[in-house]
Amino acid sequence: MNINHEVEMLVEEINRLGSKNANGQTSVKFGVLFNDDRCANIFEALVGTLRAAKKRKVINFEGELLLQGVHDNVDVILLEE
Repeated sequence: MNINHEVEMLVEEINRLGSKNANGQTSVKFGVLFNDDRCANIFEALVGTLRAAKKRKVINFEGELLLQGVHDNVDVILLEE
């Protein structure tokens, strides 16, 4: 699958699952994304898609890599709507 297409789908899923934070940006917890059935069916490698989106400055999150369980409460913030 094309990585640009996956990043676009990730933006859609963050909009679907997230909510506006204090800065008016859409934000969702990593654990919510990771444990969502629809996301599990769409993304073969969610962590890889998140890293690609961060590299393209579409999203932001603390750290370089998010791991299930350890980083479930980390906010994934959408930088572009």
